Amino acid sequence: MDQKPPNNALATPDNPHSGVDLGPLDHTNSGDVAHQGDDIAVRGGTMWNHVIIVCAGFAVMFTTCAFIFAFGVYQALYEEMVQEAHSPFAGQSTARIGLIGTLAVALMSMGGPLAMSWAKLWSPQAVIVAGGWVFGIAYILASFSQRLWHFALTQGVLLGIGTCMAYVPTMSVAPTWFDQRRGLAMGIIISGSAVGGIVWPPALRAIITHLGFRNALRISGCISLSVVSAAGYILRWEPKFQEQLRAQNQSLNRRSGWIKVPLVNWRVASSRRFIAQALGCFLQSAGYSTPLFFYAAYARTLGYSAATADNFITVSNASNFVSRILIGYGADKLGRLNALAFTTLFSTIAVFAFWLPSMFQQSTVSPSSAEGLFIVFTILYGAFASAYISLFPASLIELFGVQHFTSVNGVLYLIRGMGALIGTPLTGMLIPQSTALVSSIVYERAGIVCGVLLFAATLACFWVRIEATLGEFGRWKA
Repeated sequence: MDQKPPNNALATPDNPHSGVDLGPLDHTNSGDVAHQGDDIAVRGGTMWNHVIIVCAGFAVMFTTCAFIFAFGVYQALYEEMVQEAHSPFAGQSTARIGLIGTLAVALMSMGGPLAMSWAKLWSPQAVIVAGGWVFGIAYILASFSQRLWHFALTQGVLLGIGTCMAYVPTMSVAPTWFDQRRGLAMGIIISGSAVGGIVWPPALRAIITHLGFRNALRISGCISLSVVSAAGYILRWEPKFQEQLRAQNQSLNRRSGWIKVPLVNWRVASSRRFIAQALGCFLQSAGYSTPLFFYAAYARTLGYSAATADNFITVSNASNFVSRILIGYGADKLGRLNALAFTTLFSTIAVFAFWLPSMFQQSTVSPSSAEGLFIVFTILYGAFASAYISLFPASLIELFGVQHFTSVNGVLYLIRGMGALIGTPLTGMLIPQSTALVSSIVYERAGIVCGVLLFAATLACFWVRIEATLGEFGRWKA
């Protein structure tokens, strides 16, 4: 077995024993992986360990992230309630209502460094279970809200914190168990949010119709609390990775360690590949959520009923489910960084080629053509845009090595959250007041900004790919 460089070594082809290791743990082809004594895929134990880790991760995504990204159902409902004099949303703008979902999505990533620190200091199980309780309580408290700011605090801030505590450790545990099938494993886990996205929008719409939206919030809270608590108990670090953490934690004071975040080594943080990856994840996050939150509301401007408009969220998630598994499998064969770059490119093309043209139905496109363009956009965007979420953590070990994984992962999730917090409100402000939503053309400026952000993210992803190639003697697969 080859001697690995120490944790403070820069694994460059010319000097493998100096600086900081920015290389992956294992650069072998997947076919040679069985011969590596230190292989992550071998260290984790039996196939059963891998199966239950994937199933537990799937369950967490099925509830937390799926409910977050099903916010489009509530976005459309709350916009309808703007016209009701005594509703919590009377007279509110689209941007202010959208801030609820934006806060949840942003905080789900921005708390990444703290969530990672807690998972390292105590255990991922403890953090995920606690996150499940916070998530469930947030929904239940939201059901009693009477003002917009009440919803922003509960369905926004508190829900985002609970999601972060469950989501970030879950997405960090799984990569430590896999190597040659890491992309496939992460694709299956994150597809839980897609399956939940298929199930929850019509279920929520039915509950809202028959029991009211407040009971829908309470039921969502009870379901998520139960499922996440049960699944979180299973999700633990891979044994050898856990031993590394124990050695690192010996010098930490548990009383004060919970407020300390894992800092990225300066040599890593100042490297071009880190800067490129940080830029890409910020820009992708800034543009990603806008279509997700406005699927249903935008569909209403094309003439669809409320129930039919919600089905676009379901269609997007159905496409998302299939693509995440297929793209994850393909990424293991063709390279995770390759897949990251090209799926981001295809999501950009979907915005400019299909979503934006569908907005001009009153001038250049017939209503039926606009509907067809939006359907195609929904399928393509669901397939390619969300692939970034599963490929992003899987690519970090490739780029920075296992010894820097937890610190880099936490900081980059923070950067993703900042992107969502800035990008989604910005595009929401470009949409006129809810009372003016009578034509699809009002989404034009928001769609253009979304497309530009994703195009810039695409350039950053290809920059990451080039940096990985330069560091590996032109190795194409990465």
